[in-house]
Amino acid sequence: MGFFDFFSKEKKKETLDKGLERTKEGLFSKLTRAIAGKSTIDDDFLDELEEIFLTSDVGVETTLKILDRIKERVKRDKYVGTAELNNLLYEEIVAMLSENESDADLNDFQVPPSHKPHVIMVVGVNGVGKTTTIGKLAYNFKAAGNKVMLGAADTFRAAAVEQLEVWGERAGVPVIKQKLGADPAAVAFDTLSSAVANGVDVVIIDTAGRLHNKIGLMDELSKIKRVMQKVIPDAPHDILLVLDGSTGQNAFEQARQFVAATSVNQLAVTKLDGTARGGVVIGISDQFKIPVKYIGLGEGIGDLQVFHKRDFVESLLDIKK
Repeated sequence: MGFFDFFSKEKKKETLDKGLERTKEGLFSKLTRAIAGKSTIDDDFLDELEEIFLTSDVGVETTLKILDRIKERVKRDKYVGTAELNNLLYEEIVAMLSENESDADLNDFQVPPSHKPHVIMVVGVNGVGKTTTIGKLAYNFKAAGNKVMLGAADTFRAAAVEQLEVWGERAGVPVIKQKLGADPAAVAFDTLSSAVANGVDVVIIDTAGRLHNKIGLMDELSKIKRVMQKVIPDAPHDILLVLDGSTGQNAFEQARQFVAATSVNQLAVTKLDGTARGGVVIGISDQFKIPVKYIGLGEGIGDLQVFHKRDFVESLLDIKK
C-alpha cells in the first residue's frame, strides 16, 4: 500500500467514525454502563444487551440472532471484561454479516470489466436522499476513472429532474432528460443509447420515488427494465434501493415493499451521520440478505462510502484494529 492509499484509507476511516458518532455514543455508553461491575454474562446482562440493540434499531430478529451467538460463545469462552465483550460482539456481528457477502466488491467504485456500460437503476421513496445518493455515486465513479452518465427517469416531478441536473453539474457528468411527464422508460432508452454511442462506463438511472401499490410499482419498474434491455440485453446490472437510516424501523418496511416489487440486489443507507439509529444497517443487511453496498455519512459530495462490514463494526463498537 502506497502513502496516498494509506492516507485515503485513514481519511475514509475518519469520515466513518465521525458519521457514526451519534450511534456510537449511544451504543458504546450503554454497553459500558451495562457491564459495569459485572464479571460474567448472565440473564440480566443479556436482557440489557437486547434492549441496547433494539433501541439502536438493529431490529428484533437480528438482535435475537446476535444474542444466540453470544450465548453460544459464552458456553465456550470465559467472559472477563469490556474489551473481551467488544471483541466478542465484533467477531459475531461480522460473522453474521459475512453470511450475506456484504463485501462482494472490495474495489471501491470500480465496475466489472465484463460489461460496459454498467447500468445501475436506483429506486426508493421521495425524501430518503435518492437523488443526492445518485449524484454522489456519479462523483465517486468518475473520481475512480470511469466515464459516467445519468438518466432522469423520474419524470413526474420537475424538482427531481432539476435536482439531478444540479448534482450532474457538481459531479461533472452529463444528464439525459426529457420533458416533464415523459415516459420514464423512454428516458432510460435514450440514456442507454447515448451511453453506448459515447463509450460510457457507468450509467445511473433515477426512477420516481413513489411507493404506491406493489402492482403499479412493479409494472412501472418492469417496463423500464424491458425497454433498457432493448439496448443492453442484461441491463440493469444492479438495482439499488436507497433507504433513510434515520427512519429506523420505517426503513425496514420500505425495504420489504421494494423487495417485493422488484429485484433489488443492493442497498444504500443514507443520513447515518444525523441519527443514533445506525444499527439499522446491521438489521437490514441481515434480514433481507441483500448487501448494503453504500452508506451515506454526511452532506458532502465525497461523504458516500462503500460499505465494508469490518470497518463499520469496528467503528460502531469503538474497536481499534
